[in-house]
Amino acid sequence: MEIRQDISSAVQRLYDTYPFPPEPLLDSPPPGYNWRWNWLAAYHFCTNQTPQKLDVRILDAGCGTGVGTEYLVHLNPAAQVVGIDLSSGALEVARERCRRSGANRVEFHHKSLYDAQQLPGEFDLINCVGVLHHLPDPIRGIQSLAAKLAPGGLMHIFVYAELGRWEIQLMQKAIALLQGERRGDYRDGVQVGRQIFAALPENNRLVKREKERWSLENQRDECFADMYVHPQEIDYNIETLFELIDASGLDFVGFSNPKNWELERLLGKNPDLLEQAKNLSDREHYRLIELLEPEAVTHYEFFLARPPLSKADWSLDEALLAAIPTRNPCMDGWPSRCLFNYDYQIVNLSEGEFEFLQACDVNSEKRRSVKEILAGVQIDLDKVRSLLKQQLIMLTPS
Repeated sequence: MEIRQDISSAVQRLYDTYPFPPEPLLDSPPPGYNWRWNWLAAYHFCTNQTPQKLDVRILDAGCGTGVGTEYLVHLNPAAQVVGIDLSSGALEVARERCRRSGANRVEFHHKSLYDAQQLPGEFDLINCVGVLHHLPDPIRGIQSLAAKLAPGGLMHIFVYAELGRWEIQLMQKAIALLQGERRGDYRDGVQVGRQIFAALPENNRLVKREKERWSLENQRDECFADMYVHPQEIDYNIETLFELIDASGLDFVGFSNPKNWELERLLGKNPDLLEQAKNLSDREHYRLIELLEPEAVTHYEFFLARPPLSKADWSLDEALLAAIPTRNPCMDGWPSRCLFNYDYQIVNLSEGEFEFLQACDVNSEKRRSVKEILAGVQIDLDKVRSLLKQQLIMLTPS
């Protein structure tokens, strides 16, 4: 217990020294969006239908300087948001960030994830991004959060993956070796790390990986420190990740970047291999992908749920025709036939698809069914299903 407390204190000192994330404070709502922080979009992604309520309670667990918290408030206008963090310095920035942008439906508490059970009530959505892997006991942390998740609630988690962070692990160890007794002096660690990168040959593997993947964000000392001189980090692979998930007692809903976990991207040239892979379990399928493309798997982001969580099935034409469609709020460039979808991928809409989305855009009030909208738009049900698969529309059962 004393060792765990020492680690927690060291993590707290890091974030008091370098409050993270270091995004600037604005006097207006933040630009852009992250659909994973939008209750409406996230719930539909997980269940294929809109939620029955919008006045939810949201917990930002390990909120840091409040970058995600601010989005959670602005993207969920009917929600009450709570943020907790171990670092008082980071919380100070979070309070000021939300005050300046008008994110006034939020309260902050100076607590670790282990102390989440001290919070009153339950939460419909728990956001825990980049935190569990920095705990001395992640299983205790995820169990503490799981105990606060309401029935039918969702938890979104982001943790590091070991295969895509191999070079980072090596640099972390190199900096620690050179720091020696100065380890724990985070400003010194950043200076040592930058000196190492400057001294290494340009063709060095660690240098090449840094330049191709991390260097832009690591221009800021806060990001460099978080990546290379953090006192506590646990990196996962698929096998250890699901040990963590199983320990939570919650259901695995799915990865929130599902295209990354499509085997066809890698083995599509060989149908025989794809056929063989059908015999694999889901977890073996995921493990195969990260083994075949290790440099791409730098993290895992996924949803868990506490049952019961009902999911809609729109495979029957009758059910789909009777559903009430609305436009997904998380798309950039609307209204346009060329836009970015919820996952920032370019989508080019046909004229019929564009007209259908225009009808969906005002449908929260008119509440017309798919069948009623199709009566005046020249697309078929297959196109509607395509819009649904791309998360461009959301459906509410009639």
